[in-house]
Amino acid sequence: MDANPNLQMGLPMVYLVDDEDVVRDALAWLLRTRRLLSEGFASAEAFEVMLTSRIGPPGAGAGGTAHWPVAPSCVLLDVRMPGTSGLVLFERLIERGLLSLMPVIFLTGHGDVPTAVAAVKRGAFDFVEKPFSDNALVDRVEQALQASTEALLKRRDETSVRRRLADLTERERDVMQLVIDGLANKLIADQLNISVRTVEVHRARVFEKMDVKSAVELTNLLRTLRPDGGR
Repeated sequence: MDANPNLQMGLPMVYLVDDEDVVRDALAWLLRTRRLLSEGFASAEAFEVMLTSRIGPPGAGAGGTAHWPVAPSCVLLDVRMPGTSGLVLFERLIERGLLSLMPVIFLTGHGDVPTAVAAVKRGAFDFVEKPFSDNALVDRVEQALQASTEALLKRRDETSVRRRLADLTERERDVMQLVIDGLANKLIADQLNISVRTVEVHRARVFEKMDVKSAVELTNLLRTLRPDGGR
């Protein structure tokens, strides 16, 4: 892990999604007092337009989220807004695979316990009722940005592993799978109908390309990959 990963990721960004101008302005001012950048959106629809411009339309797959966001970010999201509600936008962020990269803190003046519990169970970072403590809210924002940083680092590491996997030849993949399954070189040779020496060569190349020193290390490395392709 980099000593200061933010240097490679860019400056953190807090997205403010609230239909009330005065609320967005107050939040932006509050965040500036803690040297945090923000960008405001007056509706869920406006925020989705921004997302589509960055990562493509809903359902476009994980390609966009593999490259964006590039900086730690989080969303301060009003629950009740004209048009698309905050809860609906929250579900769309989940569908886009953005929630871990862009944690959501709900803001509401109409919160109730069942709504809060349901949102947190679905992965919301927090659920804050208005009026709120300024310091407590910004503390939670900073914690959400830290969670976003960790998710971005995990995405970066997964991308690196997937690139190394893509560099393997088909035969090296065959050998790698049998190594992971725990087979000795002789059994791998028999199963693939090749010589033990050839297995040794492929095994060494797999370890070199994957940058590991043992089968255990290789297995543990591959376990870090999420089955959804890193979304």
